[in-house]
Amino acid sequence: MARRTDDATGVHCRLDELLEERGMTLTELSRTVDITFANLSALKNDRGRAIRFSTLTAICAALDCEIGELLVLSD
Repeated sequence: MARRTDDATGVHCRLDELLEERGMTLTELSRTVDITFANLSALKNDRGRAIRFSTLTAICAALDCEIGELLVLSD
C-alpha cells in the first residue's frame, strides 16, 4: 500500500483509511468529536501542521484506535 506523506514532517495521517475501515464519514467524525470539517480535512489530506493532544485523544476515542494507528512516520 502506497502511503501519502507530508514531506515537511515525514508524518502521514491515516484518517482516511481509518474512516473507511469503520464505515464512517468525515462529516460524522466532525460531529462526533466537535471539530470542524475543515480542520479534519486538513489532517486527512496531510496538510495539518499541528494537533492538540485533546483533539488527538477525541479522534482516537471516536475511531477506537491508538495514536500510532492514526499517525505514522513515512518510510
